[in-house]
Amino acid sequence: MKLYCLSGHPTLPCNVLKFKSTTIMLDCGLDTTSVLNFLPLPLVHSPRLSKLPSWVSKDGAVNLEKELKECAGRVFVDSQPEFCLPEKELLDLSTIDVILISNYHCMMALPYITEHTGFTGTVYATEPTLQIGRLLMEELVNFMERVPKAQAATCWKNKEIQRMLPGPLKDAVDVWTWKRSYSMQEVNSALSKVQLVGYSQKVELFGAVQVSPLSSGYSLGSSNWIIQSHHEKVSYVSGSSLLTTHPQPMDQSSLKNSDVLILTGLTQMPTANPDGMLAEFCSNLAMTIRAGGNVLVPCYSSGVIYDLLECLYQFIDNASLGTTPFYFISPVANSSLEFSQIFAEWLCHNKQSKVYLPEPPFPHAELIQTNKLKHYPSIHGDFSSDFRQPCVVFTGHPSLRFGDVVHFMELWGKSSLNTIIFTEPDFSYLDALAPYQPLAMKCVYCPIDTRLNFHQVSKLLKEVQPLHVVCPEQYTQPPLSQSHRSDLMLELQPPPMPYRRCSVLNLPFRRRYERIYILPELANSLVPSEIKPGISVATVSAVLHSKDNKHTLQSVPKPPPAPPSKKRKRVMEEPPVVQAPKPLLSGAVPLEAFLATLKKHGITEVKVEETADGHILHLQAEDTLIQLEEDGTHIVCDNNEPLRTSLRDLVLRFLQKL
Repeated sequence: MKLYCLSGHPTLPCNVLKFKSTTIMLDCGLDTTSVLNFLPLPLVHSPRLSKLPSWVSKDGAVNLEKELKECAGRVFVDSQPEFCLPEKELLDLSTIDVILISNYHCMMALPYITEHTGFTGTVYATEPTLQIGRLLMEELVNFMERVPKAQAATCWKNKEIQRMLPGPLKDAVDVWTWKRSYSMQEVNSALSKVQLVGYSQKVELFGAVQVSPLSSGYSLGSSNWIIQSHHEKVSYVSGSSLLTTHPQPMDQSSLKNSDVLILTGLTQMPTANPDGMLAEFCSNLAMTIRAGGNVLVPCYSSGVIYDLLECLYQFIDNASLGTTPFYFISPVANSSLEFSQIFAEWLCHNKQSKVYLPEPPFPHAELIQTNKLKHYPSIHGDFSSDFRQPCVVFTGHPSLRFGDVVHFMELWGKSSLNTIIFTEPDFSYLDALAPYQPLAMKCVYCPIDTRLNFHQVSKLLKEVQPLHVVCPEQYTQPPLSQSHRSDLMLELQPPPMPYRRCSVLNLPFRRRYERIYILPELANSLVPSEIKPGISVATVSAVLHSKDNKHTLQSVPKPPPAPPSKKRKRVMEEPPVVQAPKPLLSGAVPLEAFLATLKKHGITEVKVEETADGHILHLQAEDTLIQLEEDGTHIVCDNNEPLRTSLRDLVLRFLQKL
């Protein structure tokens, strides 16, 4: 069993498991942190960005004035943002049989895998994962296509040139493999390969293994996966949460008795408490609005935004913000808000029960009805006529490199009355803000990450007790910024097996057993004989038939009758005799009883030598050796066949014939 790691980002995983002749890809996350190296894409012409000076190396040797710009001491690529894809050279991706998706954030690289590698398999995901994943991909394509860049920067990717660039560009991984966004056509083609599954549904893969999704408690439809054969079980735990938010709670009990547990997608903010961050979010928002400023919340169009809106719903009236407009701007804003209300069976029990009242499960429906929350596909059109300040705007993308958020950064960045509140933990907020410096607006960092922290995961692993744990190497050491915090790492016995981008791990257990079926008529012909009280054994001669990884024992076919030949046969010719199989022997030869039997038969001079596997008997007068071992008996006797035969018969007295 092998595990190939194709992504170095622990919360955007992409791994491939080879197990029992099947090749299974576990998630295909797209590492979007690469976009932080690019300049933002403004929706309208930005004089500030267009006047940024070009970067030239101190010695003048590297001059990429059309490609690299400098802003507040940092260097950025002036081109369409590009993404760091999962590693494609480690193994042939066309051999992948299935892709298992655990949540909608972990499927953003799907079109790169399914459309450009010769992939012909099936993708399995739950319905909310598919539908919200489609929205996030559609939004990404829309953000990129509505602000196309004329030129593409490629020279800076040359290995020799990249080495001379300032950090972080110098240290970026595999830049020559970075790719621009896919098209909507590729998204539709990739998603047409998805087959929908429900929690605990068992899916057979070629008769070899069975896969089954379990609720992971992190987002709508998010799953952990069980991959098992008749005798082995692998659990894949990615992006899970034990907090009571809107999704169904995590199914922990089904993870028990795993031979290997592959763990990834833990919280990126192990020291930040989500409830504390929500409270801080609300208080900073209220403070800014009261002071007459605007609040900008860069966020994804699904996920944490539902919790933010729910929190604000309870907070608005208490904080006297009833007249403040809340705007949600995204090409998929309307679909996202509606989808969250219709996936009732994927919600926690509390929200499910509201559907039968009937009441919308999420309170943002009421915010929309009362006109407190308005949603728009973009800043053009209706939004520009409805826009009132001070206001709160939720919009994407959290990297601040593309989407409507770029416009608000340019619009509000120069006033210290305004505040930007970061809630998504995927990007360093300092890196996100770098191309907007110098910035007057206030910045608040309230990262809300509900995924498992190290304390929760240690408790979970104690309960489910897998034999082996495999995890990204980042989890086996404390974070660089807090190297003294040994509680911010996984400490297990035996220690977890770490992996990094491009590692190939041989997983530490061997398949020992295979299930074989026996046909009724063959089973009927077996004659068991008891070898120990309660244990019976029967010998079987059969043909092993294997198809679709199912193995069956069938009766040996009888030879067909010989066709009558034209030649005259001898009358006395008889059919060939089929010899009965030799009996199998079982049992052990007890040393003392065997020596006594030899004595009875006149063999007295016996020297006994103990070995690691049994005993050697040296019959000195007869110049013969007898080796008595657990799994065999050998008689070494030169040129004395009668003696060898009689010794053999004495040994056989102690063994049972089957």
